Amino acid sequence: MYPKERQKQIIQLLTEQDMMKLTDLSTHLEVSMETVRRDIQALVVQQKIEKFYGGIKLVPTPEQESLIAARMHEHIDEKEKIARVAVHYIEDGDTIFLDSGSTTYPLAKYIKERQKLTVVTNSLPIVNELIDSEVDVLLIGGKLRHSEKSITAYDMLFRFDYLNIQKAFICTSGLSLENGLSDYDIDEIRTRRQIMDNSKQTYVLCDHSKFGHDVTIKTCNLAQVDGIITDDGLDNTIRQQFNEAGHRLIIAD
Repeated sequence: MYPKERQKQIIQLLTEQDMMKLTDLSTHLEVSMETVRRDIQALVVQQKIEKFYGGIKLVPTPEQESLIAARMHEHIDEKEKIARVAVHYIEDGDTIFLDSGSTTYPLAKYIKERQKLTVVTNSLPIVNELIDSEVDVLLIGGKLRHSEKSITAYDMLFRFDYLNIQKAFICTSGLSLENGLSDYDIDEIRTRRQIMDNSKQTYVLCDHSKFGHDVTIKTCNLAQVDGIITDDGLDNTIRQQFNEAGHRLIIAD
């Protein structure tokens, strides 16, 4: 197999498995570790992957993931509608998670009147929105993602298993019947998955433009979420398909 063919296969494997160890790549491709290291270095130089302790992962390109500052100005009316519906699922005394993202951010404005509410978040814009409110805010500790103004957590800095979250409100860059939720950054997805594992209910907030798209890395199956809150711009055919598959769609109109 030629180097370009192996490198293309490495990219495909990372798309399917999020991250891989070099030893696993060597076994899968049936080549030596020296050959794997040469291929990895070539892909790093091309800025297609990045190395971390113990393995490699894909690097999202600017074309794949736009900055949150830009996304804040996209589908504004739809995101406001979604937020106004989502707030009805939050009760006084709840502990909730608000994900980083332009679709969860508007929800922060509508929760300020809730009593004895605790918000766990990895979003700096949400922290800024709530800083002068009476909402208790617990900011996840970890590494700053400049593009998303978010924190991606590390186990040694934050104990997810100590959290008792009633409802998690998460974002997604892609959503499809076949492959569930997907996004671009593995660290962001790791944080999201750990939050979901410690939440009694999980709601996805996404506008209609995210439906029918699969992006780089799978977050979870649709069966792992309790509801999808979206806007009334969603195509009727897609609505019917999701309803027939037994997935709960909550339409904000």
